[in-house]
Order: sequence, then structure tokens, then C-alpha cells
Amino acid sequence: MARDPVTKTWYRIAVAKPEHPAVLIAAQGEHPGVAIAAAEAHVGGGARALAVEVAPQNEVPLGESVGKHQVVELGASEEIAGFAWPAGVIPQLGHTRSLAEARVGFAHHADPQRLIVEAQCEGAGLVDVFLGMIERLPTADNLEVRVLDHFEDRGQTDVWLTSRVNARKILAFLDEHDHELIANGHVQLSIYVRKHKATLRLTEHKTVVWIADDRELEGEVARWFGELEVPRVDKLARLTSVPHFHVRGAKTRDRKKLGEQLFRQRLRRVDTLRVADTAG
Repeated sequence: MARDPVTKTWYRIAVAKPEHPAVLIAAQGEHPGVAIAAAEAHVGGGARALAVEVAPQNEVPLGESVGKHQVVELGASEEIAGFAWPAGVIPQLGHTRSLAEARVGFAHHADPQRLIVEAQCEGAGLVDVFLGMIERLPTADNLEVRVLDHFEDRGQTDVWLTSRVNARKILAFLDEHDHELIANGHVQLSIYVRKHKATLRLTEHKTVVWIADDRELEGEVARWFGELEVPRVDKLARLTSVPHFHVRGAKTRDRKKLGEQLFRQRLRRVDTLRVADTAG
């Protein structure tokens, strides 16, 4: 039996080379990550995507959509090349100016019950900060991988958990699978520190968050971020304040194959949370 053809979508992507104004590119892909990679490669010179949206139906390049080309230049873009968001997330077109105040830093969330500290990093610096925080943990017990409901619009979150491990093994695992997990905007990672009733989390929006039931390690957490060159700020200009996309790399596994890989790495799927079950 012949395979069903892979569905491709046209996206409009603002792309800029360093020290150059942004240009608008139409690119086609099975998911946004494929289109973004194609647009960046087309512009070249170290270009990075600034913002993206699904191309309106009346703006799809008709001649190219039947297979003549995968990338089409549309002209100049008014998007600004400000904060370099880590791989996995990107603003929607038209919203980069609203995020002009975004910068690297960590801030405390006002919560009377728990200590919540959130850090925001630029680009590839996220990997160093997240792994650097894991290295500094006094203990680590388990790694949880949540494959979220918006991965392929599945409508359910699959929760995978390692057996009892330590920080060294977690670091080795994440270092080996950084493109599939750390740089995947459809995945949330949590390291549990049971002795301190705390969690170190890499959110789906690619921020690093420390959550604890008490403030016992508050000073250490601030020092760890400082050692990793993440300064304290009063407030973060967060991507969640504007419409945005969660994306994965062009050559990463789809949801099914990622689950198979996690299983091969001896993680257990311990729960499935459906949107209908958690809504309300």
C-alpha cells in the first residue's frame, strides 16, 4: 500500500543576518521547524529566524506550492532582531517589538507558599545554564519528561519518568539528547530534588525555573545563576505575553518516534493527561 503523502504547510518567517535588516520569507515544511531551517539556510550568513506565522491562504505562493520551490522571498520585514529566543520557541509575526525589553536574567515570582525563581536565557546559552544548574544541585533523584499536548496537536500529554538516578546520569542523558529534548518546544523537563522538596524545571517556553516548598536554598540558587552569568532582574519580559509558536528541530523525531526512543532509554510512561480531562 502506498504511503500517504506528508502534509506540508506554508509559513511566513522573518529572518535576519547579524547587523542586517530582517527579510520576510515564505517557506514550506511538515512543521514550523522545517520551514524555519529552510528559511535560515536560504538567507545564510548566520541568519536566525525572528518570528513566524502560518501563511494566510490568500498569500500562499501558488506556483511554488505545487513543488517548484520550497522557499520564496517576500521582501523586507519590520520585525526587530532583539532578544534571541532559545531553540524551541519563537514569537508570532508582528510581536517582536512588544518584546523589545526582553533580556537575560532571573526573577522571583511572588508566591507566599513556595519559592519560585525563573531564569530567561538567550539562544544556545540556555543549554549551558540548564545543565550548569543540574551540575550544582546538591542531589537529584528523577528526571521527568513531559511530551506536551500541542506536539502534533495530539491533545494529550505523555509523562515519562526515569528510575531513581543521580545528577551525573541525568546530565549525560540530556547532553546526548539535547536537540530532541532541551531544544524541543513541545517538551517540558523536570528534575526532582526530594531532599529539599524542590524541582528544577525547563519549561515549554524554555525558561529555567526553581520551585521549592521552602526557601532553604534561596541564596544558593541566586549564586548558581550568578555563576552562570544570569543576573538578577526585577521582572522578565516573557514570551508568554504575546502569541508565539512552539517548534522542534527540522531533523528531530516525531512524537511517536520520540516516545519509542524514551522507552529504549528505559524511561517509563507513568501517565497520560488528556486536555479534556484537565480542562476547567
